[in-house]
Amino acid sequence: MRIISICPSNTELLAFLDAEHMLVGIDDYSDWPKEITTLPKLGPDLSIRMNELEALKPDLVLASLSVPGMEKNVDELVRRNIPHIVLDPQSLDEIGKDLLKVADACGINATAIHSEYLAVIEDIKSRGKRANTCPSLYWEWWPKPVFTPGNINWLTEISSMTGARNLFDDTDSANIQTDWADVLERQPDYILLAWVGILTSKVKPELVKKRPGWTGMKAIDHIHVMEEELYCRPSPRLIEGAIRLGKLIHPEEFEDMELPHFIKEKQI
Repeated sequence: MRIISICPSNTELLAFLDAEHMLVGIDDYSDWPKEITTLPKLGPDLSIRMNELEALKPDLVLASLSVPGMEKNVDELVRRNIPHIVLDPQSLDEIGKDLLKVADACGINATAIHSEYLAVIEDIKSRGKRANTCPSLYWEWWPKPVFTPGNINWLTEISSMTGARNLFDDTDSANIQTDWADVLERQPDYILLAWVGILTSKVKPELVKKRPGWTGMKAIDHIHVMEEELYCRPSPRLIEGAIRLGKLIHPEEFEDMELPHFIKEKQI
């Protein structure tokens, strides 16, 4: 089967199904696992070169509406009558269901990995429930203008299951534009920087400390740069992100937790 993925989270989904060998093309941002990086790259996820995609004669294209603006690619796939699946997960449960959906389309039995995936989530939840504190987490997707996840997002779920809460979980939205003054007034316990599309090495916590009034914020000594690829892509790699978050905010409950087999084997 010839598969093309036009967004990183879908590429990772295939990898967890041990189906990355079916890939014949990817978007420019797909970078995990490293074995797929030699495949033909068809452009940024919002500017896929459709003529090149069609020339690869895919049996299936995986698209995702978790990337704002992906709709134009989907419309073009429909216009060209190219077989495709469109995913749009907003929760860990939906990501698990997408594992099964893509596996079914590829003729793969994903029962075992799906069961392991769900079991790890329950383990994380049980550890989070044992935590003695429930810190508030300010997740920053973009610094200016400020974008942060709202209640309808996997980062709110990850925050909760590790024994914390998303600072903006009172807003029923996946994505919120706010400002520095609003964050300052809410007084988070942690500031977690996961700037979308920016390499971790390029994220500068010192710039955050220069914001008006923020030097007096209680979280000013708890600013952490979080790996964008572990927190901003709706794939099973979010599990690794959740475990890392747990070790950061509740080490007493998470320090002995190892990565599950389905993640470990892909890192070898």
